[in-house]
Amino acid sequence: MEGDGPGGTGPVHVPFGYIVASEKWRGSQLAQGMQGKIKLVFEDDLTSDFYLSNRSCILYVTEADLVAGNGYRKRLVRIRNSSNLQGIVVVEKTQMSEQYFPALQKFTVLDLGMVLLPVTSQMEASCLIVQLVQEQSKEPSKNPFLKKKRALLPLESCLLRTVQQIPGVGKVKAPLLLQKFPSIQQLSNASIPELAQVVGQAVAQQIHTFFTWSG
Repeated sequence: MEGDGPGGTGPVHVPFGYIVASEKWRGSQLAQGMQGKIKLVFEDDLTSDFYLSNRSCILYVTEADLVAGNGYRKRLVRIRNSSNLQGIVVVEKTQMSEQYFPALQKFTVLDLGMVLLPVTSQMEASCLIVQLVQEQSKEPSKNPFLKKKRALLPLESCLLRTVQQIPGVGKVKAPLLLQKFPSIQQLSNASIPELAQVVGQAVAQQIHTFFTWSG
């Protein structure tokens, strides 16, 4: 398989069942947490932190990245603008970085329309990434909200998790919402009456508030 290559100029070959990881993660707690569960290949000068397949990659925002400022934004935009990559953003949401999380959430989910998954530690992140690779190897789901063009199993799973994070939604209402509004953009643009038809007036108001929050 091939993805966006080193420096964004060439292909990254991702063998089935492997993850291609940026060299900077070698020896990290994140990489160590994946050892024995998935096979890792390390390469230099990658645009993303981890490549799960030819079109699916993970950009990892550490606690330090979040506290340091908005340096992560260029990388997110670069992946978002790529014609052949679906980016999943994983961020360390800790007690120290929690105050900076809403700005990242707004930029990632609202401005870029990308999926965002918070984790509390690199060990939690390693389990999440392994799970995404395992899900990728399964048969594609036939759920109607997964008919999105170029949809990938890891992206579908992350999209579902992202919607579950919206206040009042949870695991039951998220699939119902995605049947009606199959992307972050469509969901964020839905009116309260449209949302209320799916989840009721109270939750519809919570969703609308979430997406119109200006930070």
